[in-house]
Amino acid sequence: MVNLWCFLVKSSVPAHLYIVKRKHLKLKTIKMKKILSPVLVMVFSILALIAVSIAASAQNASSTAQQQVELALSNTIDITFTGSGSATGTTVTLPFTSVTDYANGVESGAQQLKVRSNKNFNVTVAASATHFNVTNGSTTTVSTMPVVGVLDLMVSGNQTGGTIGTGYSSYGAGLSTSAATIITNGTNGNNQTFDVKYKATPGFAYSAGNYTVDVVYTATQL
Repeated sequence: MVNLWCFLVKSSVPAHLYIVKRKHLKLKTIKMKKILSPVLVMVFSILALIAVSIAASAQNASSTAQQQVELALSNTIDITFTGSGSATGTTVTLPFTSVTDYANGVESGAQQLKVRSNKNFNVTVAASATHFNVTNGSTTTVSTMPVVGVLDLMVSGNQTGGTIGTGYSSYGAGLSTSAATIITNGTNGNNQTFDVKYKATPGFAYSAGNYTVDVVYTATQL
């Protein structure tokens, strides 16, 4: 306060004018603040809108399209020999070279078949003819040797998930032209295999020659 009075004394400006000027300056500052405040708010609002607009324009545009994919599945099944990789197996030869062979019969090695199916299945087996064909030299004729009672079959291995047909877990059921079920309710899959063996007992009633008959396996979906 002392300094203020000293200033007023020394100053050429009357004290009452100085006070008025200070009040006028303060009022002017307040008025300026009142004027600037809305302006600043408006400026900041405009800047915010510009920033949002720039950010929105910086984003990549996108669009969508769609379509339906339909899988048209059909039931399918096949049966092949694993040895040949096809539906035609290699010839199984049973050599009869001694009296013991004729008396006791000759057994083959295991022959493996594979089923691929999208549903469970049965497998049947049948001979293609009632009698063997016989070949001597270049001549082939129908022999008098019947399939029934001479050629037998057993399922020696089963990896199908199904069950072996009645009588085919061992020899004895035999083969004929009538289809017999050797696998029941095999499980659907890509590698359902089973093994079979053949045994022939022709006896002593037939002369030398190559006797053949086709054995047909059929896999049927359930």
